[in-house]
Amino acid sequence: METVVVTGGLGRSGRWIADYLARENFVVCIDQTHPGWEIDAHENVDFRAADLTDRGQALDLLAELDPDAVVHWAALPSPTRHAGGRVFETNVTATYNVLVGAGRADARIAWASSESAYGFPFADEKRLPDRLPIREATDLRPEDPYGTSKVVGEEVAKMVTRKYDVPVASIRPSWIQYPGEYNCLDAREDLEAGAGNFWSYVDVRDVASIVAASLAADFDGHEPFHAAAAENYLEMPIEEALQEVFGELPADCNVSGDDGALSVAKAREVLDWEPDHSWHEAGDEEVEGPELVR
Repeated sequence: METVVVTGGLGRSGRWIADYLARENFVVCIDQTHPGWEIDAHENVDFRAADLTDRGQALDLLAELDPDAVVHWAALPSPTRHAGGRVFETNVTATYNVLVGAGRADARIAWASSESAYGFPFADEKRLPDRLPIREATDLRPEDPYGTSKVVGEEVAKMVTRKYDVPVASIRPSWIQYPGEYNCLDAREDLEAGAGNFWSYVDVRDVASIVAASLAADFDGHEPFHAAAAENYLEMPIEEALQEVFGELPADCNVSGDDGALSVAKAREVLDWEPDHSWHEAGDEEVEGPELVR
């Protein structure tokens, strides 16, 4: 059984990833707090508390744990909840510390980049990409501290692959939804508000499965992958929504109907991964979320 470290493992999406990986691995969740010494953890799960922006704590823990794989999911997930400088510094510093520590441990790495790295979701003025669907080779042009922290993080990932010769998957999730709690469906009422990511979404269970797939896949160096549903969440053709909000379509437009705006072709080809969940069923699905402690 391999040891997998999951940072942010007590977070909202992180716990789904930790739970999924614990089915076949021993998972150590590193988060800002510890759930308590008297807790009854689920099988194959343990906990550590650390400030991952503290280089000494991060490197010390990873050296001690000597994991086979590291999932870095801890971050401040938005540019609007904290001061911009705090978002940028926290995310970049923690990513550097964790990825370097993982590289030194010769661990395979997957970490949370974001669709925000493209610069569309938090742009002051909504703009169209040159091409739809968006592919991983699309230019990264954010204008906010969160998206920029993810671009810098991907550069750190490339550095780590060069220096330590370990594979790093930068997972770029779309708007994460939870079974029975698909907030994206309420967002249909405001087309323009959802245009920042062109009405894309992903189920948290598919996020967990693509993380696992990226750790199991055989590839070298740094590779980014979209974690997104294969469809949009609208109840109208996406080309009509684009026309209504932007007044035009991209010059190179190959999406229509319920197609998603983020291509998952690369994940399908390299990771043998497909998104399994759709808003049609999951929007009102009753699923008990993971509890890493009893």
